[in-house]
Amino acid sequence: MSGSNGGADAAEIRRTVRGLQTRSRIIDSAQQLFYIRGVHATTLDDIRAASKTSKSQLYNHFPDKLALIHAVIDVTSQFVLDREEQRLRGVRTLAGLRRWRDALVQANALQDGSYGCALGGMSIELSDIDERSRKALSETFQAWERLLIDTLTRLQVLGVLSEEARPADLGTALLAALQGGYVLAQSAHNSKPMGIALDMALDHLDSFATRRDTR
Repeated sequence: MSGSNGGADAAEIRRTVRGLQTRSRIIDSAQQLFYIRGVHATTLDDIRAASKTSKSQLYNHFPDKLALIHAVIDVTSQFVLDREEQRLRGVRTLAGLRRWRDALVQANALQDGSYGCALGGMSIELSDIDERSRKALSETFQAWERLLIDTLTRLQVLGVLSEEARPADLGTALLAALQGGYVLAQSAHNSKPMGIALDMALDHLDSFATRRDTR
């Protein structure tokens, strides 16, 4: 009897693993298509074809497009916040912030600035038509802003930024420069405007520097 139950358990695990893999494949395909084409221009049939899933498989995991959109927002938000936390947690100098800037601009340049910020693009398309999407994206941007504020606060505590610096305001301005830069780069199909926007924001930060540390 125990052997029979063990076989049933193993079969269930295999089904669960396959189901999770299918769900992940659908989300990944939707994420890529939303990023390149936009949310509104991407159909469920497009996603089904890209993910190589049947209609029954797709609808088993996502009853409608909105449910899939919410899943994509969750996955994309986690990816971006994990990436930014990793890049910013070690910043101890203004030169470190410049390296953060360089990583973002270089990644954008690989695509000629064509697709902008995945989160920003979804926010533009969805915020006025779906409150759940708007709220989720707003919370992600707030968390991203908090990472920047925490970084600037750390620099102030370390004495890199003067007491006159206001990390909360500067963090908001830095994120605004980044998102505005993404939009301009996407419009121009050129990452140069993004680089300029971030450089101007970081130049303003330099005005609060108490020492020039380029390590």
